Amino acid sequence: MRVTAVGFDLDDTLAVTDRPRATLLSDATEAVSAPSLSREDYLAAHSRHLATETREPIFADLLPEESEISSETLTEAYRNAILDALTPLTGIPNMLDTLRQNYRVGLLTNGPVVAQRGKIAQLGWEPYFDTTIVTGELDAGKPDSRAFDALCSELGSPPEETVYVGDKPEMDVLGANNAGMMTVQVLYPDGPEPEPVADAYIDRDELVLGLPDLISSL
Repeated sequence: MRVTAVGFDLDDTLAVTDRPRATLLSDATEAVSAPSLSREDYLAAHSRHLATETREPIFADLLPEESEISSETLTEAYRNAILDALTPLTGIPNMLDTLRQNYRVGLLTNGPVVAQRGKIAQLGWEPYFDTTIVTGELDAGKPDSRAFDALCSELGSPPEETVYVGDKPEMDVLGANNAGMMTVQVLYPDGPEPEPVADAYIDRDELVLGLPDLISSL
């Protein structure tokens, strides 16, 4: 089947954070003198709230009622901590330019709109994609097929002619595969194990130079 479009995950695929999320959460609470919060409690609250615009509902759930720090203040502090730690892979714009010579290229990233749009803006990559989609703008996020359907619709490419590139087995590989897309799983030390249903695999260190040839071989 001829490939006409390529979609990408963002976090841990094209850009990484240089500190663990638990550390970033601690940095954020300390920066605004908020009560200490555990990563486990944060993830539990995250599962209870669909963060479409910002993480404010999550922090509103976590902060005690008597807290002098508002959920809005802590949300901004956490967002800034993540942005400060965000590190792009070297050479991504050149790789995207190369791919766009032959394919439509899009970004589909899970997360609240303000946080993920902030990352895209900081990285300066939006001009290198034909479309960028944050799932907070949609009715469903990855691994729901509707998120991948939205990407294909924006790219004007049928799922069977679209390759999705991401690192997470459930969210990226299985999600895109269930939507009828081909998949390339990005691997890295201490990352998720290879998902058997992926069509191909690539080490993150080899992504920039190796992906165009890999896509052309599918």
